[in-house]
Amino acid sequence: MNKDEQDHKKFLEEQIEWCKKQDGILEAIEEKLYEMKELAEYARDHELTSLEIDKLNGQLNTLKQEVHSLEQQLQSVVH
Repeated sequence: MNKDEQDHKKFLEEQIEWCKKQDGILEAIEEKLYEMKELAEYARDHELTSLEIDKLNGQLNTLKQEVHSLEQQLQSVVH
């Protein structure tokens, strides 16, 4: 294998690793969004007290912040 082929192979291997990292971050985002969906559906289907609503809103805000943090990681991985 000559130098150009080695360089190309290394580049492709780096691209695969980059894709794996992005895929992992996207999976984590998907999990958080699914949790948010479950909370929203629970709120829709149940009569909640003000305290329960506040608790759910807190959980949603935490998940929203986690998604935002993951999005930042996704952008920092841009190749």
